[in-house]
Amino acid sequence: MNANVPRVMWQLLEPLHAVTYFAPEARAAADAIGMRGFWMGYFAMRAAPLGPVGPDVVTAAFHGFHPARVHRALPDAWTFAAPSSVLRARLDGAGAALERLLTDTTLDSDDLCAAATLAWKAAEHADTAGRVLGAANQALPAPVEPHLRLWQAATTLREHRGDGHVAALVAHGMSPVQAHLLKAAADETDMDVLRQGRKWDDADWISGAEALRERGWLDGSDRLTAVGVRERNRIEQLTDEAAAGPWRALGDELTTTLARLLRPLAGAIVESGTVPVASPIGLRWPPSGEDNLEPSLSAASARHRSG
Repeated sequence: MNANVPRVMWQLLEPLHAVTYFAPEARAAADAIGMRGFWMGYFAMRAAPLGPVGPDVVTAAFHGFHPARVHRALPDAWTFAAPSSVLRARLDGAGAALERLLTDTTLDSDDLCAAATLAWKAAEHADTAGRVLGAANQALPAPVEPHLRLWQAATTLREHRGDGHVAALVAHGMSPVQAHLLKAAADETDMDVLRQGRKWDDADWISGAEALRERGWLDGSDRLTAVGVRERNRIEQLTDEAAAGPWRALGDELTTTLARLLRPLAGAIVESGTVPVASPIGLRWPPSGEDNLEPSLSAASARHRSG
């Protein structure tokens, strides 16, 4: 498999999933079931597939947040709404956002239905051993409406990839703060956005940077050294390798087809400004590596036609 496939597919699916963080419809759905503020809605909706878990479990699974940020939301969220109600609300909110962002013609199209079918098939083949969030999402039933099925498949694949990324970070001894510092040093996101969202204090950031400088990954200006570039690239390579299973199972031709079906959908969402590129997610748009992906996928399609 072309090494670009897992990363490009993540970048094409991420905008569909991420409406649940950024779209006003998602916030409204969380508010409607009693969530108190953005962060309570965020943690409850993302954690709901796990059941009424406490803050320590969520802090561990999500990896990036200061425990105090999570403790302010959980377990209180479950006193306002049970996980089953939260799951319904997050699906309703994501669906309403997609219904606004995509045209009626698109929503009713054979292409969207085909994209939902292929994405769901890929998600079904995600290996969830050791992947708690991926497994919890994979176990949810398939929504009837194609755009909701596509959103849930994108969410399962996204959490599957995220679980693998956390494993790669842990294997490299990366604390949450150190992982954020690496991301910012690689110009994937803004440092202030990360600090505000993840709620680590100044002392945590300072000690995290010192640890990375001691390892030779950051220089005195907190930019990546040659060693830092190499090690960070290795973490990203391992993340991609861990996320390749669903696409290997789907096969080159069907993955190509899904990529082409997703491109206009993801593009419409990003171009609307609803899902910002400058966010802690570190989304690249247009997808980096997309041009290099196409020749390999086109060759696979040609082989299929000739066969």
